Amino acid sequence: MVFDTTPIPFAIREPLVDLDASPRLGWGVSLWLAADDAQTLHDRLVAGGTSITQPPTPGPFGLQFSFLDPDGYPITVHQPT
Repeated sequence: MVFDTTPIPFAIREPLVDLDASPRLGWGVSLWLAADDAQTLHDRLVAGGTSITQPPTPGPFGLQFSFLDPDGYPITVHQPT
């Protein structure tokens, strides 16, 4: 379900993992951020030593990539088309 909130939409869906079996706090949370230039942000994160878990690829919301935050949680960045 997507809530049409502004300036940032909010969505809830069924987890893709078994949350009861996961030892990681916050596992199952998906955080997506929009960026004006996803490729440039990706390149700056790589230059800063950030762990990239998915390289830039075309996705349903435009160019997207994923990286790990300092606590090891994945964050996906997309460039709206």
